[in-house]
Parts: sequence; structure tokens; C-alpha cells
Amino acid sequence: MKIALLSDIHANLQALQACMAHAKAQGIDRWALLGDLVGYGGNPQEVVDIAMRLAEEGACIVQGNHDAMAVQPPIDDQSLGNSTAQWTHEQLGASQRGFLKALPLTALSGSLLLVHASAHAPERWHYVDTERAADLCADHALQTYDACHVVVGHVHQQTVYYRGTGHSMMRFEPSPGVPVPMPSYRRWVATVGSVGQPRDHKSNAMYAIYDEAAGRMTFHRVSYDHQAAAAAIREAGLPEFFADRLALGR
Repeated sequence: MKIALLSDIHANLQALQACMAHAKAQGIDRWALLGDLVGYGGNPQEVVDIAMRLAEEGACIVQGNHDAMAVQPPIDDQSLGNSTAQWTHEQLGASQRGFLKALPLTALSGSLLLVHASAHAPERWHYVDTERAADLCADHALQTYDACHVVVGHVHQQTVYYRGTGHSMMRFEPSPGVPVPMPSYRRWVATVGSVGQPRDHKSNAMYAIYDEAAGRMTFHRVSYDHQAAAAAIREAGLPEFFADRLALGR
């Protein structure tokens, strides 16, 4: 079973289409979307429609913080990250908002626990961006879900945390296209990066494929038409920064 793991699409239709085409060429068997389908980008309707179709075909999809904000935009928080929530809410139809609202915070797909942020209080949207945060995530995944393998998004970076012979998580930075051994006997947490808004100063979209039978994960970078994605943001009248950052990868 090969599972394509896509997270933080952020209404970037061009990046999503490019990653899906790349994943299909790798012979994937199943899709998993790890939240933040919307927010920042200019094509929320199209992206949610694709997610709804994939869900009907059996994909696992969990809710992200931007999905929750699109359902119920914050009234008293006008920070940059929340500035597209009201616009996105207005663009989506009732069925699309209902779909986002009904998404679970966690899901099990085979041996994987899928969650947008951390398995430690997933509704609090904690970032898994340190060894300590990965420890908390892994411990709660085991205690609450009896899961040893966790896949998350939210941090817009591609990283593997694993337990070696010691008691604490160790950090590993994968190379694009190089399979990383992820044996079933080892506890690990993987962050798969962002499809629609990478933040490592590179514009190429991020996603990963987990090969359950082989016990390995491959992290991919995929080029896409970020200029078209930026144009969609500008045409929507959204903040210019959200368009500019796509080429800069930040």
C-alpha cells in the first residue's frame, strides 16, 4: 500500500494538481490530506471540491486550523494568518463549508495516525517542530490511539523524528526523492511539509509517499506554476504578501 500524504494545500490549486499528477506517476494506492486545505490561496472552491471527490473515493482527510477558521472566521483576531478566513468563508458554498466542518482532527490509515498538528491536544494546533514536541506527539499517539507512527503537517517543513536506542526523539532531515527507512518496530513522527506554501526558501511544492509494505517514506519536491497561483491571489484581492511569498518559499 502506497499512501500519498499531502498537507497544507492552502487553496493553491496549481500546486495540488502538480503533486497529484506526480503521485499518480509513482503508482500510489490511496490519498491522505492532512488539513489546511484552504487559507492564503486564491482557489478554495476548487481545492475543496477535489478533496470532497477524493473523500468519496476513500481518502483520509483531517481538519486543519485554517479549515476550521474558514467555517467560523475569528471575529477578534485580525492577524495576517487569519486575514483570509472571512474571504474564504464567503467563497465556499454551504456543502463545502459543511464538509470542512465535519472533518475529524485525527484519522487512522493502516498503521499511520494522521493529524494536522500534534497528537498532543490536536485541537490546540501545537507545532511539531522540535524533538521535545515530537516526543509529546509520539507519547500521546501511543497512549490515546495505540499508534506508533504519526504523520503531521502544520509546520511547512519536511522532517523525520524517530526513537533510536534512547528514550528521546532524534531529528533527521530527508533528501527529496531518497527513500527513508521507517521500520514498523520503531516509533516515529514525520512532518510532510506544505503542498501550497513551502517555507524553506524554495518554491517547489512538498508532499510524501509512505510505502507501508516496504516500510519507507519518500519526501518529494514538485515544481509547479507558482506564478499562476500568485495571479489567482492577486485577482482575488488578497494581501500581496501571500502572492509574493510563493516564489520566495517563505
